Order: sequence, then structure tokens, then C-alpha cells
Amino acid sequence: MLKVTSLNVNGIRAAFRKGLQPWLSSYGPHIVAMQEVRIQDSDLTDAMRHPEGYTGHFNLAERKGYSGVGFYLSNDAHTVNPGMGCSEFDPEGRIIRADYDQLSIVSAYLPSGSSGDPRQDAKYRFLAHYEQWMDALMQEHRDTGREFIICGDWNIAHQEIDLKNWKGNLKNSGFLPEERAWMTKVLNEMGWVDVYRSLHPDTTAECYTWWSNRGQAWANNVGWRIDYQIATPGIAATARSAHVYKDERFSDHAPLTVDYEWTLTSPTAAVSPASA
Repeated sequence: MLKVTSLNVNGIRAAFRKGLQPWLSSYGPHIVAMQEVRIQDSDLTDAMRHPEGYTGHFNLAERKGYSGVGFYLSNDAHTVNPGMGCSEFDPEGRIIRADYDQLSIVSAYLPSGSSGDPRQDAKYRFLAHYEQWMDALMQEHRDTGREFIICGDWNIAHQEIDLKNWKGNLKNSGFLPEERAWMTKVLNEMGWVDVYRSLHPDTTAECYTWWSNRGQAWANNVGWRIDYQIATPGIAATARSAHVYKDERFSDHAPLTVDYEWTLTSPTAAVSPASA
């Protein structure tokens, strides 16, 4: 199986202090898509750039201590490219794409609007650009057969079953009607597949991937499902399992891992169901 993990690390330095590197070695995902790495290039250590068994790639924000996305790849990609061609948001380091022969992986960190109306307005502007960019990816899929998996923290819970306290969050960023309608459009009209929900259509408490640091949210599992793997239909249909890892905590988010029955080819190696 091709094991793909999405993880908002909430600061890569903190995640490494909390045991991310030993977890990579023991859990063994082939691809780790990271969000909110919150570091500058000069501060990345060799261990952070290339943990044992992985090649690291990053798209870091210009603003210090903010945003940033990256990959750890056990099989290096043909090409890795940052951004989505948006002058307003690309400097924030929110998108990175890795291309293999017939598969591309994206790590995406969508903005939060929880700090107030200006950021919520910025979030809506981002979603408009992001939708166009996703539509172009879907057209590339239709034209060439290339499959896509978009991993990341979307800062939106789509349905009532995706968060514990949905009634209390109906007017809060992350669960606003406009955000949820946009997610529905992505899935129902644009043709993308929510891979976790395709495998677990009804789960509630087991699906949460983020918990507030306030109160006893983690202890009481008062969580949100805001981390996703959204894929084109072909590779989505090969997903065999999806799991939220909660045995250890490297972040306020939990790793979301999906196993795909897929052969991954790269310039240096190949992963297949027989050898993985």
C-alpha cells in the first residue's frame, strides 16, 4: 500500500521535540504532507530537512513564524513546485505540489478566519482562488489521467458529524454556512472525493483531527475534523483504510493517514503493493 499522511505540525520545531522523528521511523508513511511548519529556511536543521529515510521539501512563508507547508518523501518526486499562482496568498506558503509519474500530491494549508472579520474575508478570497486552482487540477486529471491527492488542514468542518459541538459553532469560522456550502460544491459539483468519508461515512468521535487548547477539549474529545485528503475519483477508489492517529501528540492536530492500493514511481525507486 501507498501510505499517505497529512499532518498540521503546529510548528515543526515543537513537533520534533515531541517525538515526530521516531514516529516517522516506526509508523513509516511513504509521504507526509505537513502544514503550519512555522519556520524560516535558515532555522531548519539537517534532521528537519531530511529525516532518516526521507527527502524534505518546503514552501515557507515570508512572514517569520507563520504558516508554511512541506513534504517528507520516502521516494523523491520528479518535480516539486510551490504556490498556486496567487500574488496575495503565495507569499504565505500555503501550497506545495509533488509530481510522480501519474500521481500528484498536494499539501495545502487554508487560512483560518477565527481572528475576526478581516481574516474571514481573506479566507473567502483564498477559497475563490483555490477553487479555480482546484478546477484546473481536475481539468488536468480529465485531460491526462493524472490523479491528485490534496492533503491538508482546510480549517472547515463540512458536516454536523465532523465536530462535537456543532450547534455552538454555527456562527463561528470553520463551520459557517458559506464555508460548508463551498465544501459541498467541491465534492458534489467539482467531482472531488473526501477519502476519509468515502471509507467512514458515519463516524463521529473517531474522525476528529484537531482539538482546541482551551479547557479540556483533548481530554473530552471535543474535536473537529478539519484535516482532509481530497482526491480525484480514480485514486480515491483505491483507498483501503483511513486512520486518525491519537496514541501520541506532536501537535494540536492528529495525523490523518490513508492507505492507497497504488504503485508509486519516482526517479529513484518504486513502491508497490508487493514491496511496501
